[in-house]
Amino acid sequence: MNNKLKVLSASLFTTLLIPALTFAAFNDFDDAISTITGWLNDLIPLLIGIAVIVFLWGVVKYVIAGSDSTKRKEGGALMAYGILAIFVMISVWGLVNILVDTLDLNTNIPTDLPQVPSN
Repeated sequence: MNNKLKVLSASLFTTLLIPALTFAAFNDFDDAISTITGWLNDLIPLLIGIAVIVFLWGVVKYVIAGSDSTKRKEGGALMAYGILAIFVMISVWGLVNILVDTLDLNTNIPTDLPQVPSN
């Protein structure tokens, strides 16, 4: 486990250094934060998709198992883990959106709103 953590942290550190190595470094701290936020916004649907695939794989494993109780338990566990992961991710996402809306942190107001054409 410790070796996996070292590999993960080294790969994350290297990923953050790639823009500097290609002379496309971040201009300021806000640019770095917006880039990391963009990565996280791309990662969240991927994680939810993986949780859905785990759930569906558990369903398939449960159905294919037939009367084998150990394989049915494995399928049931996969379904439970998939549902739990989906529930936790969507709950956290919802709580963050409630906080953003409550504290009025959404400052992205478009400047050119579409309007109804008039004569």
